[in-house]
Parts: sequence; structure tokens; C-alpha cells
Amino acid sequence: MSFFKKLKDKFTESSDNVTEKFKDGLSKTRNNFTSKVNDLVARYRKVDEEFFEELEEILIGADVGFDTVMELIDELKLEVKRRNIQDTEEVQSVISEKLVDIYQGERDEDSSLDIQNDQLTVLLFVGVNGVGKTTTIGKMAHMFKEQGKNVVLAAGDTFRAGAIEQLEVWGERVGVPVIKQAAGSDPAAVMFDAVQSAKAKKADILICDTAGRLQNKVNLMKELEKVKRVIEREIPGAPHEVLLVLDATTGQNAMVQAKTFKEATNVSGIVLTKLDGTAKGGIVLAIRNELEIPVKYVGLGEKMDDLQPFDAEKYVYGLFSNLVDKEEE
Repeated sequence: MSFFKKLKDKFTESSDNVTEKFKDGLSKTRNNFTSKVNDLVARYRKVDEEFFEELEEILIGADVGFDTVMELIDELKLEVKRRNIQDTEEVQSVISEKLVDIYQGERDEDSSLDIQNDQLTVLLFVGVNGVGKTTTIGKMAHMFKEQGKNVVLAAGDTFRAGAIEQLEVWGERVGVPVIKQAAGSDPAAVMFDAVQSAKAKKADILICDTAGRLQNKVNLMKELEKVKRVIEREIPGAPHEVLLVLDATTGQNAMVQAKTFKEATNVSGIVLTKLDGTAKGGIVLAIRNELEIPVKYVGLGEKMDDLQPFDAEKYVYGLFSNLVDKEEE
């Protein structure tokens, strides 16, 4: 049974709202990527070295990342040889299968958030300005509130003009309190106040915003380290997640940011925003495979509920849904 057939059986016959969000959100990447793969398949009658070279260029153009592309091409060559595949059309299903394999690999990990049941959960958000960090915090607060959880927000980005006010707007929109101090205040002091307030309110989840300036990496690292120390002192084991927000539309620049923040703090997961706004959604694979940081949530649109937990199979279905839907019984 082809991998497309497996995806069809799993998703197209019992399609849910989330699966449709992945399908719609990845339409730009799908139209860009699969149209080029289709054109490649149409031009080549057999799977040879030239076919793989052009496929390599297509994958790099989709921001899958050089190292990941090399690994994928090697895996494809081995699989094509093992299955004795001659027809180029059969390679499309193998590509989708290997994309899932490369993302998941042999990792037996849970990509869900580390939510505590017996104490306050602290989620620390990091990322440069303009990637959609505050919007993501607001959407995640909405998601938790819909689950019946008591949420508090901490306005720890005291550096950027308007950052505190922007978080307050989201707090009012979602209906959750925002703990703040004056602009220019010590972010660690804001976090201390936020933890005390969250405890007093018997909150389930505290979501903390932080400054995103990269102009002086040394200052950023020191600030984040101080913030984490204060949180951990008040709540042993916290923060339970350090979530790096990246803008999918910035492509390889997002990789540079990820490497910088990985050096600055112990990033536990990625939230990739604006995936619906790029034709190069392969960046998901590059981040996971080359940085070994799981993508935990993705932004698939502008609506409040368009922030969704990442699912590798739904991602690949979103990339290849036009081919999956055509798969014959």
C-alpha cells in the first residue's frame, strides 16, 4: 500500500477541522512544491541521477534546508533501489513517506506541551520582534481558556515600544489578566510579580513574553538567564517550556534566529507562525532535522483558532493533499 493510500484512508475519509486547516494553511507551499514535482515527474520517464538532481533543487527551493535535502535524497535513492522503482510517479509517494520519517526519525518524543497537573505551568516565549510572538501568546491564551484553564499573562518585553500595550489588548480580547510594570522596567522583576500574582489567582498557566532584540546578543542572553533564574527560584522546575517563535515567511533567516536563541537559552520547542503565508513551508523540516528542536505549534491563518499543534502526518497531507485525494482505491 502506498503512503498516499495510507494518508487517504486516515484523513480524507474522516477529515476533521484541524486536518482541513493544515490543508488550507499549506496551500501556497503545496501549489509551489507539488506543481514543480509534478512537472519533474512529467518530464522524466525513469528515475535516474538527473531526476534526483532536479528534485534536490526543488527541495532546497522549498527551504527544506541543504543538510536535510542531502539526507532525504540519499534515503530516496536507497528506497528506490530497494523497491526497484522505475516509474517516476511512484517516487512522489516515497517522498511524502520519507518527509514524515525525516521529521519523526527514531525520536520517541511527545511534541505536546509540558502542562503540569499539580502546580502552576510556566511557558516562556522568546523570539525577535515582528515574528508574531505577542499574537501567538494571545492565541495560546485563548486556546487554554477554551479548555477551561485559568490563564495569566506576563508582559516581560519592557524594551520594545508598545509591547506592553499590545499584550494588554490581547489580554482584554481573550479575557485574561496581564501582569505588567512600566516600560523599561527590569523584566525579571515583572516575572517575579507575575508568578506571585498567578499563584494568588490560583492560575493553571502563566504565559510570559520577553524582549526580542538581537542587536546585542550578550545582553539578551543575560536577560533571559536572569528571567529563568527568577522563575525557577519561585517555581522549581519552571519554566516548563521555552517556546521560540519563528516567522515561516523569513525562511533561512528563521534558522539563524533559532541557532542564536538555542545558544541563549534552552529552547524546548518551536512555534512557527505564518506558515500559511509562505510558499516555502519546507522550513519545518529544516528546523526539526538540523536543530533537533521539535516544532510544537504552527500558525495556519489569522483566526483565533488557527494556531494548531504540529502533526507531521497532517503536515505532509497538507503538502500532498491534491495527490492524496487522487489516489485510487
